[in-house]
Amino acid sequence: MFMKTATAQIDNLRDMLCHLPKNKLQEVYDFVSYLIEKDRKHRAFIKRVLEIEKNPDTIRCSSVDEVMEAIRNADVDEAD
Repeated sequence: MFMKTATAQIDNLRDMLCHLPKNKLQEVYDFVSYLIEKDRKHRAFIKRVLEIEKNPDTIRCSSVDEVMEAIRNADVDEAD
């Protein structure tokens, strides 16, 4: 069912895009690229959180610089 809906939506978008001028097509392209990148970052964040939840007391670092970066990131995360 999802594929039928997705295919219909893609076809509708394709039809709508044909009516846009080039500068508006670029705006649509940029916005879709932004959404894809935002989704990729969100998925990576969720994966990281789930991994941390599995091993809440474990932080693996291979250098002092990584330890310091982890500490700095923890401070930023707690501030939000």
